[in-house]
Amino acid sequence: MEVKIGVQHAPREIVLESDLSAEELERIVSEALTGSAPLLSLTDTKGRRVLVPSDRLSYVDLGEPSARKVGFGTI
Repeated sequence: MEVKIGVQHAPREIVLESDLSAEELERIVSEALTGSAPLLSLTDTKGRRVLVPSDRLSYVDLGEPSARKVGFGTI
């Protein structure tokens, strides 16, 4: 699933692919926004960890699950 994170005072958003479900991602983001967790911590599909201070979050966009297309398209 594609996740886009907006950070205050940052010109670009953070984009990553996650193996977590939408419900799991929503729970993690909710914990960060309610103050239960001081950091939003997500790991992408390549094993990289992204840490964002909870008080600096502008928005989190949870996209649709993406399926890779393999092969040639129709002509």
